[in-house]
Amino acid sequence: MEDSRSLKEKQELKRRFPSKRHGTEEKSRMEDQVELAAIAISLNVRLRPSDMPVYMQEHALRCTRQLLDSAPKPQPSLTHLARAIKKEFDSVYGPAWQCVIGTSFGSFVTHSPGGFLYFSIDSFSILLFKTEVELVTKEDWGQKL
Repeated sequence: MEDSRSLKEKQELKRRFPSKRHGTEEKSRMEDQVELAAIAISLNVRLRPSDMPVYMQEHALRCTRQLLDSAPKPQPSLTHLARAIKKEFDSVYGPAWQCVIGTSFGSFVTHSPGGFLYFSIDSFSILLFKTEVELVTKEDWGQKL
C-alpha cells in the first residue's frame, strides 16, 4: 500500500502527521541537511534562506542544474528557465508556484508554509515560492459585487 501512494499523498501525510520520535527525527534532519549541502557543492549551488523540505530543495537544485546544462550557450533565456522550473513544481507539487531568476533583483514575497527557496547557481539567483490559490466560482464573484 505504501508504494501505491502518490508523492502528493505522502507529502500531505508527512505534513499532517509528523513523527513523534524526536531524537531519531532530529538526527535524520541533520543527516538530510548534510546530504543537501553535499549535493549543493557538487552542483555548484549556494543555498540561501529556505523553509522548504530537503527533498523539495534537492529536486529544485537538480532540476535547475539540468535545465542550465541543457540550455543554449552562452546566455540561457532566464524567462524560459523560470517557466520550466515553475511548470515542473506545479506538476509535481501542485499549482501556484512562482519562480524569479536574475543576476540582481530585490523581493519581498508572501508564500505558503514550506514553499520557499532562494539559491544561487552559476551567476544567477533563483527565488522559488508557492502561493495559495482559491478557486473563484461565478457564485463567489456575484457575492463580491
